[in-house]
Amino acid sequence: MLNAFLRTAVGAGLVLALAACGGEPTESTTGGAAAAGGDTIKVGLLHSLSGTMAISEVTVRDAELLAIEEINAAGGVLGKKLEPVVEDGASDWPTFAEKANKLISQDKVATVFGGWTSASRKAMLPVFERHKALLWYPVQYEGLESSPYIFYTGATTNQQIIPGLDYLKEQGKTKIFLVGSDYVFPRTANKIIKAYAAANGMTILGEEYTPLGHTEYSTLTNKVVQAKPDAVFNTLNGDSNVAFFKQLKSAGVTAESMPVLSVSVAEEEVTGIGVDNIVGHPVAWNYYQTTENAANSKFVAAFKAKYGDAKVTSDPMEAGYNAVYLWAEAVKKAGTVEVEAVKKASGGIALERPEGLVTIDGETQHMYKTARIGIIQPDGLIKEVWNSGEPIKPDPYLKSYPWAGSLAS
Repeated sequence: MLNAFLRTAVGAGLVLALAACGGEPTESTTGGAAAAGGDTIKVGLLHSLSGTMAISEVTVRDAELLAIEEINAAGGVLGKKLEPVVEDGASDWPTFAEKANKLISQDKVATVFGGWTSASRKAMLPVFERHKALLWYPVQYEGLESSPYIFYTGATTNQQIIPGLDYLKEQGKTKIFLVGSDYVFPRTANKIIKAYAAANGMTILGEEYTPLGHTEYSTLTNKVVQAKPDAVFNTLNGDSNVAFFKQLKSAGVTAESMPVLSVSVAEEEVTGIGVDNIVGHPVAWNYYQTTENAANSKFVAAFKAKYGDAKVTSDPMEAGYNAVYLWAEAVKKAGTVEVEAVKKASGGIALERPEGLVTIDGETQHMYKTARIGIIQPDGLIKEVWNSGEPIKPDPYLKSYPWAGSLAS
């Protein structure tokens, strides 16, 4: 069943994660006092700054550093300045586990903000659970998980993938081809997509996976073209998207003839892919640089002022930026960085963020988030064409969907 599949899919990453943190769960090795000693509070930032995922993760690190800088400028947390300790997960699952263990055990950080791929999160999860330490994970994911030591600030399935499927269905796109990277998130997402399709009169014409970092897509694009789908649902991650969209365009595919809906391509990736190769295609997220509200105007201006006017903002980095503020708010409410107190204080915390109102669901440690569908424009930005109207309650196990009943077993 799916839980067994997830364990198998992560494979060596989980095994090495457990090895890195010493095996069986124990009590916390950090504690609030160590993390908040002196005049600073150490916090960990753990993202891929090299390798295939760097195209996506560097900007998340940058956004978290901006949040730390802003919080420090406003007086810090509990009268102390935040001190970032930055590590490189190097697009490698076991490295994420190793670096997470280092941040907790050696650097004694109060919390960690990090990860992108679900494989990296699955590899880190036993490390955080063993140490009873907190990870704030900023990226949309496949759901079917809820760890007491992870806060999920990106979307879960009912806040991104299902709205994306609803959009395709409303557009009359009922024949779908699935393309994804070969790891946990795409394979699990596609199990959910196939269950949705069976319940909603949609047909899956094909399902193909390639390794992370893969660059040869001529054979796959030929399969897609020959299948003649109404649309493609794309769960490729990292710089594989560059090769895929270039080769899809070379095969004569356009957004008008065969829209490719992506859930891991945001403004940062559009720049790397080349806007001419992806213009007009739809994406499903919870935030765009063009999202209209005062908080976002301030955020975009601050990010560009720090990193350059050519830089763009995007959903995962906004969720990482939010994570730092949400943790800081929970710490202020708790009056300590002690993990259990922060967890207890976090439920119900609501902040106006660049994406709109974000509220922590205390039961699942996921966020209430507004779903948005957008179309990639010739200038590389994304124009919103639909939103859910209000934040959606997180439902990571899809309990409110009868067709999803067997997925979590």
